[in-house]
Amino acid sequence: MRTRLIVTAIAGAAVVVGVAACSPNEEPSDATHDMSNMSTSHDMSNMPTSAAASAEHNEADVMFAQMMLPHHEQALVMSDIILAKPGIPAQVTALAKQIKDAQGPEIAQLQSWLKEWGAPAQAPMDHEMDGMLSEEDLTKLRAAQGTDAAKLYLSQMIEHHEGAVDMAKDEIADGKNPDAIEMARSIVDSQQKEIDEMKAMLNGM
Repeated sequence: MRTRLIVTAIAGAAVVVGVAACSPNEEPSDATHDMSNMSTSHDMSNMPTSAAASAEHNEADVMFAQMMLPHHEQALVMSDIILAKPGIPAQVTALAKQIKDAQGPEIAQLQSWLKEWGAPAQAPMDHEMDGMLSEEDLTKLRAAQGTDAAKLYLSQMIEHHEGAVDMAKDEIADGKNPDAIEMARSIVDSQQKEIDEMKAMLNGM
């Protein structure tokens, strides 16, 4: 199941949720203003981290946070596995540390958004995430050693990153929260660069 199909299915509810997410301090006359994402974006351009901008969200934002959270958490598990092994090429361990440094803070931010939005941290059970490793995949990574482990980590992480990029692109297209969309853009840029780097590393092994 592709993540894009999931987001499309919930897009119809976006407007309703977006209105429900408005600040309770807003006057009724602001209702028309809320219906224009472009207008809101211009008005809040100088305060993207304001309470109003942070609270503004829709179902696509919630799904992005719920699905990216365990996705990032698994990337940290994968990186911890490879960092604990001896005989791993320095460029691979450097990449694993880079991934942990980038995704750790994003995990905290995703958790914060879900709490603020009153949404559960776990996505509905019928939703699948692209690029997630199975327990069998993780077992293979734990068992591998040396260069073989490095190659397996890179190939698994490439697929993992590609899934994250797909989910982030869905958020950019369908999301409403400006901070979540900004994180999604950052994920697309940074993880696509890492995908290219990992493919180059694999070709050099």
